Amino acid sequence: MLLGVAGYLVTQYATSGSGPARCTVRSGDGREGDTGHAGYQVQPEQAANAATIEAVASSRRLPERAVTIALATAMQESALRNIDHGDRDSLGLFQQRPSQGWGTERQILDPVYAAGKFYDHLVEVPGYSRLPLTVAAQKVQRSGFPQAYAKHEANASLLTAALTGRRPAALNCTTGPGGTPVEAGDPAAVREKLRREFGPDVLGGEDAPQVTGGGRGKPSSAVLVPAASERRGWELAHWALAQAPYLRIAEIAYGGRVWSAARSEEGWRTAGPDGANGTGSAVELRLATGS
Repeated sequence: MLLGVAGYLVTQYATSGSGPARCTVRSGDGREGDTGHAGYQVQPEQAANAATIEAVASSRRLPERAVTIALATAMQESALRNIDHGDRDSLGLFQQRPSQGWGTERQILDPVYAAGKFYDHLVEVPGYSRLPLTVAAQKVQRSGFPQAYAKHEANASLLTAALTGRRPAALNCTTGPGGTPVEAGDPAAVREKLRREFGPDVLGGEDAPQVTGGGRGKPSSAVLVPAASERRGWELAHWALAQAPYLRIAEIAYGGRVWSAARSEEGWRTAGPDGANGTGSAVELRLATGS
């Protein structure tokens, strides 16, 4: 009986607002009625770094396989954490070394730069997308333990499928205690980060419409990000979800689905008549307005 009660309490903690902040990648597509199990869990910092790695690949129009190779490599090298230490002078997500020509310490500790340098070397590997992941990663990294990348391939593939938008609503992040951000978000900061990671055209030009007001009880500032396809829309929505704690995004809407920090345990839910609607042509990022 005591074991049963303990198991119940653990389950309640893990699925309630009092549980820890975490991001979960489902093996299914995350749609209504989807029965796919939770295939992989990461911390918010790891999810944000993974989303940046995918966005840099997207800005270069690289294939999905490139993202999987990059994610598996970063999982092995740094556990998807932007660490300021490592073997000898290794640093950052990919444990790149200033002494080996990868860049300055400051550059390598910039996830956008680090991901870009990894892809610079990857695309120089002939037929990299058809090579075993361990071979492709090793040709870039020159690791002393090349087979270690293989153990991350399954999880990297799951995360890639979500971050590239191939599996709609497959990623959910819970906010833990506190829920909605208490500090106001800055639309200019959101737009700047989008352009830096996805490229200057991600917002469709300087004249693209921006949301400036919300309904009753809703955040009053937001950013609209054009989505030319459903897959692109979910790519952007999942990126925003992974970046939400850092950009103070309180609500994300796309394709009639909505995620909100205040109800994050529910994941992507159908938008109600009074909620953010989201369309098939744009992802709506509603920012916290502050307490």
